[in-house]
Amino acid sequence: MSYSIQLYTLRNALQEDLPGTIKRVAEIGFTRVEPYNFVGMAKELGTALKENGLTAPSGHAPLLSQDQDQIFAAARELGIGTVIEPYITAEHWQSAEDIQATAAKLNAAARKGAEYGIRVGYHNHQWELESTIEGRTALEYFEGLLDPALVLEVDTYWVAVGGQDPVQLLQRLGDRVKFIHIKDGPLTTDTKAQQPAGQGRIPVREVIAAAASLEVGVVEFDDYSGDIFDGIAQSLAFLQSDPFGRPAAEA
Repeated sequence: MSYSIQLYTLRNALQEDLPGTIKRVAEIGFTRVEPYNFVGMAKELGTALKENGLTAPSGHAPLLSQDQDQIFAAARELGIGTVIEPYITAEHWQSAEDIQATAAKLNAAARKGAEYGIRVGYHNHQWELESTIEGRTALEYFEGLLDPALVLEVDTYWVAVGGQDPVQLLQRLGDRVKFIHIKDGPLTTDTKAQQPAGQGRIPVREVIAAAASLEVGVVEFDDYSGDIFDGIAQSLAFLQSDPFGRPAAEA
């Protein structure tokens, strides 16, 4: 298992200076990134990643609302092996019929992705956990409708904000979960209150341990009141430290 940084965390810095921002990410110690909306920045981002020895095993892109062929072609150019649909709004998670329709669209996207050699995934927010369908959370109902090739990236912070225990949810979802978003804070929707990993109410180490088939743990801040580069550095330092004195995990 390795660690990555969701580049949405650094969106303001990227808009001002993409090459410089990627350089700072590498200097902090990350070796992997998770790009977002990467089609328009694929060439510049690809150059910056190569210059700094970084890879992008996963990336976020709006598969259900934008051109999938463009997305998968850009992903292949960047070496992204898994493209993750990042956001489907709350109204789509209130009924079994709507969730079935979303699952069918994502299954179709996965079939197209396979033509490019790319896997497809889904990333949750809190509303997929706040809604209950047939006795299960909407996210778990949705998971049961997905083709075997699809994966989940569980945002463990939004799981907790949505009222569920992220450790227990990860255990229930099992091998479907290949990525998680690691963030911390007071478990509210106030994104500016988010904190570096290990400083809030998420039991980060237990969460990571509960994801038995985890490939990449992705550090993310939706927002942050302090210096964002300092925030991600603190998160990575916590993740790489080990309370039992074992060797640090690779970034």
